[in-house]
Parts: sequence; structure tokens; C-alpha cells
Amino acid sequence: MKRRKLRNQKVKIKKPAFKKEEFTGTVSMTREGYAFIEIPGQDNDIFVSAPKLRGALHGDKVRVVSTKAKGVGPDGKPKRLEGEVLAILERSKRPHIGILQVTRSEAWVIMESRVMPYDIRIPIEDLDQWFPDTPESPRDNKKISGLKVAAVVKDWPRRAMAPIGEIIDILGVPGENDTEMHSILAEFGLPYRFEPNVEEAANAIPTEITAAEISRRRDCRDITTFTIDPTDAKDFDDAISYQILPSGNAEVGVHIADVTHYVKPGSLIDKVAFERGTSVYLVDRTVPMLPEKLSNNLCSLRPQEDKLCFSAIFEMDAKGNVVNEWFGRTVINSNVRLDYEQAQQTIETGEGILAAEILAVHKLAEILRAKRFKAGAINFERPEMKVQVDETGKPIGVYEKIGKEANWLIEEFMLLANRRVAQFIGKPRGRGSKAKTFVYRIHEDPNPEKIDALRKFVHLFGYNLPVGDLKSAPKKGKEKAPEKKPAAAPKGLSKEGKNIAGALNALLGKVKGSPEENAIELMALRTMARARYSTDNYGHYGLAFDYYTHFTSPIRRYPDMLVHRLLSMYLEDQPSQNKDEYEGMCKHSSEREQIATDAERASIKYKLVEFMQDKVGQIFDGSISGLTEWGMYVEIEPTKIEGMVPLREIHTDYFVFDEENYQLIGKGTGRRYTLGDKVRVRVVRASLEQKIIDYQLISE
Repeated sequence: MKRRKLRNQKVKIKKPAFKKEEFTGTVSMTREGYAFIEIPGQDNDIFVSAPKLRGALHGDKVRVVSTKAKGVGPDGKPKRLEGEVLAILERSKRPHIGILQVTRSEAWVIMESRVMPYDIRIPIEDLDQWFPDTPESPRDNKKISGLKVAAVVKDWPRRAMAPIGEIIDILGVPGENDTEMHSILAEFGLPYRFEPNVEEAANAIPTEITAAEISRRRDCRDITTFTIDPTDAKDFDDAISYQILPSGNAEVGVHIADVTHYVKPGSLIDKVAFERGTSVYLVDRTVPMLPEKLSNNLCSLRPQEDKLCFSAIFEMDAKGNVVNEWFGRTVINSNVRLDYEQAQQTIETGEGILAAEILAVHKLAEILRAKRFKAGAINFERPEMKVQVDETGKPIGVYEKIGKEANWLIEEFMLLANRRVAQFIGKPRGRGSKAKTFVYRIHEDPNPEKIDALRKFVHLFGYNLPVGDLKSAPKKGKEKAPEKKPAAAPKGLSKEGKNIAGALNALLGKVKGSPEENAIELMALRTMARARYSTDNYGHYGLAFDYYTHFTSPIRRYPDMLVHRLLSMYLEDQPSQNKDEYEGMCKHSSEREQIATDAERASIKYKLVEFMQDKVGQIFDGSISGLTEWGMYVEIEPTKIEGMVPLREIHTDYFVFDEENYQLIGKGTGRRYTLGDKVRVRVVRASLEQKIIDYQLISE
């Protein structure tokens, strides 16, 4: 019997069958029509091609099934899952912004969004509520065509060529400043006015401070008190008081407008404030959380007026240690309103209004700041750029906002109040004691995988990031909430987080002034988790605080109102409040904060694109601020305005993205680009419709 020859035979190894899984997630769509489904608690999104979306659109909540995996990472897990939508569970209520086009028999909203590839059909009869069409006054379709509107999708029948929707707001003439700012607010589902009944409720609030009310409070009106705010501030919601005690120690009071005295739980104004969650700061305007009667009048700590406050008062020794503290309701009368420039001049010259008090408080603030960084607070020094606009909203300049000692003075005492209030409520007081339900501002440890990627990145420049075995570290740094809550309530920062913070600060100190400083700082920033509100205390990693909350701005943040209410209840020895109820409010507040942040960034982006429109064709020096498989992002000097150089437009070579080493590599030349590299670019496009700036690479 002859042996079989196997030398040249091919042996097929059967791959394990892909295990399909179903998920619930949110659609993140692209202009090209495909989408990524974001799954809570999962790092990798699921890619879905346009034909497999089943009519799902950006922001929709869907049920999706994974159908295959693309690529495998070093951990054996798929780099990317692909799938298809099984069902649309809920249509997004966020409107799409576009241009209205009307003919005799049809109406359409023509999209100009990067996340909406389809125009929306509007039933012609639905226009009547906005533009009545009667025999006596026929609708002029030519006149209304071209207006910018907000529309939501109501349905997309299976055989229809386009989704069907309805108009929810007429925004105005495209290009006009108010139209564009209102468009941004509408796009993010943010209001830009209060309903008349809300204004009426605010106007009905009594303005008189009665003797009975004063008798229930600590009277601080005879103590030297001042506010320090930006020159153009319209509301002053925090004040500082200072006096020397008989012991020789200093008493510093942090006085916060007592919003919750005027806004009662369950009232109309409270419901509106909760829904808004926060004030929104666009480039040219503020959209307040509370009506003007409250934010600019009753709760504004204007000088020479008695004002009701909720205060944190500290007795401090010369080394900046808190010897005693007191929390409660007060009445104050601010001596003077200063702006940051006036306070800074006093710090630098030693002369000016309340010079002795300003200098004494400044000295304590410097001590607090030094202690914070010594404890491990992350010291990022990225420049903050601001857009300057004229009275019509037109951008006329971009400048760097410089923080100086006067800013730090206020910042450090606001941080002190926030930290000590959180510690006062959250820190157990004796064996067996339980912390009461409270609202914390938490910033969790960085994601271990991101720190590991940073370690590999800095190694390319010859640096080490000694942070131990991160793979075994708790993954508290995930930005998306875990499905299961911890068995026991967390108590502040983890040991691993403190070690990472120390290593990061040491690294940032080593790279300061080096050519790679910008690149490494950018990558370090991207390791950070997103701060949020929670009834579970994980501490604040970035500030290096075991306990932290938001107590100091109830005029513009709803969680601060919750903190004031809870603190007031616990000072009166009331029992711990319902944790689940407050956790729900924390989640809502975090979501509203992120929406407001996205809208603020969109307004800045719009104004930066507008600012660059007359600079098309001009050449700028810049540095690489981001890399992807489709392009390099460049920040130009001196404005730091970011735009993209599409890889397909670089004709000197064919570049591919090396994700592991975070660089672009030329296939032919071997030329490498990484974060922070200096380049020269030409402005080739500034599109207001899509809020994008395109650059062309000129040279290194």
C-alpha cells in the first residue's frame, strides 16, 4: 500500500462561525449615507451600510444585529463589527436644519447637514400652519422658498424615495446672524426664548427681602465683600468676603446667589430649568437657564444691594489650611464690583480698590493652587482661543484667552467651596456611618487602553510613561456608564488613578519646551474621560480631589440647584434622599451639558469658518492636530483654527494611516507625519453650510 503524498495538498482550516448578537443603540450617520451604531457600554461602534439601515436616520434609537467582524486586534477581539438594523425603536426628536423649497404641489427641506444625506418631503398642506393659503391671500411660494427651517422626520414609508417630515420652526433668512445662531440652537434641540407664562412666573416672584427672612440667616453685610467677573458680565453669581479674626487667622467667605430660595421644587420655573439643564454660551450670546428677572436681577450679587446667598465660610491659617468651616444661608452686601483686569492690576502693583483684601486672598489662592498640583492635579496648558465679534455678530478676530492670577484667585476659592461641600456631605463620620445621597461632579480615571496607547506614542519620542500594568487596572475611565453598578459606593480617586496622574504630570514637565510638546499634550488630553454628574463618588481625577461637586453656579447649572437643596436638607438633619431619583436627574443633567457643549462648539466652528471665508487662497504655517484614515487635521498659526487636509488631495505620495503608531506613512517615499509636525498649508475652502475648512498641504 502506497503512502499518500500530502506535501502539495492544501488543507482547509474551518474558521469558527461568527456569533451574531443583537444590540440597542443610537445611529450616528454620515453624509455618504452609511452609519455607525453607538452601543452604550461598548467601545466599538457597529458599522451599517446605507442599504441595511432600513430607513434609520441620525439620532434614531434602533435594534441592530452584528453580522460579521472586520479585522482582529491584538487582544483577539474584532476591530470593527458590521451589522444591519432590525427595527427603528424611536425616531429622533432632534430637528434637521435645511432650506425650504416650495412649488405648486410639493414642498421640500433641502439638507445642508453632514449627518443627513436625504432631503425631507413636507406635505404641501402642512405649510398652512406657517404660511396660510387662502383665496383672499394666496401663498407666495417664491417668497417663502429659500428660508431656513427646522424639520423633524415623522415617517419613511418602505417604498418612498425620501423621508416625510414636518416643519417645527421658521428660522429666517440664511446668512443672517440671528438665523444661523437660532439654527444651531434648533439643531441641538435647545430653546432660544422663554415662553410668556415662564416670564410671567418669574416676574411674579417677590423682590423684597423681609426682616423675617434676614433673621433666619447669618448676616454678613458688615464684612468686606467683592465680586470679580469679566468686564462684559451681566450677572454676578459669586462673591468673596474677607476679614481677619481675633485668632489672627483669615476668614474667607464664598457667597453664592441663593437661587433655590426663589425657585421652588416643582414650580414652572424649576421644571423649565431642569429641562434646559444649563445655560448655553454661543459665540455672540448667552441662552440662560433662568429668566432674566432671576439671573440678572434677584440672583445677581450687584454692589451696594442686600442679596440672599448660600455660603461656604472658611477659617484659614497662614499656610492655607482650613481650620474651621461653616455652610448655610446668609445675607450679604457687596462693597464693589471688580473686573479681572482691575483685580490683576491690583495684584501686580499692590494698589487699587480693596488692595489689602485682594492681595491677602490672592496669597491664599496661590497656596491652594500649589497644593492642588502637588497632590496630582493635571496641569494642561493648552491655549484657549476666543472669537471676537462685532455688534452684528460678524467675526473680526481670533485671540488667545490668557488666564492670570486674578482668574486663579476666583477659581481656587470656587474649587475649595465645591470640594469642601462635597466632603462635608460625602465623607463618612465614624464607623458604620453611611454617606447620604448627594450629587457629585466626577471625573473618572482614564481608560487603560488609551493610557497604554499614550505610553506607546511617547515611546516613539524617547519618553517613558511608568504606570504599571494597566490591563489589570479597573476600567473606570470608560466614558459610557457600565451596565452594573458597583456593589459598594466608591469613595474618591483610585490608587491607580493617582499613580497615572503623577506619571502624566512628570511626562508633561519633561516635554515642556520640546518640539514634541504639543503632540504629546494633545494625546494626553485624549486619554481623559468626560466629567459628569453622579450620586456615586469616584472623585475628580483631573483636579486630584477625592470629593467634588458643583455648588458655585446655580444661576447657570441645574445640578448646583440640586446640591443647594440637598445641603439645606441635610443641614436640617433630614434623612437621606432617594438615590435613584437623584441619579436620574444627574444623568439628565450630564446629557444636557453635553448637548450645550456641542452647540457651543458648533457656534464657534461656524464663526471660525465665517472668519476664514475671505482668506481662501492664503498660506499659513501650522501644526498637525489630528490624524485619521481619510485626512490630517492642521491648526494654523496664530489663530489655532483647525481644518482638514484630505489624504486624496496629497499628490506627492499615497499615504496610509498607521493607527497603532498614530502616524501617516507614504507608501512610495516612506515619509511620515505625526501629531505636532510643522506644516505649511493653503486655505482652499471654507463652507458655512457644512461648517468645514479644507486646507491643501504646501510643504513640511
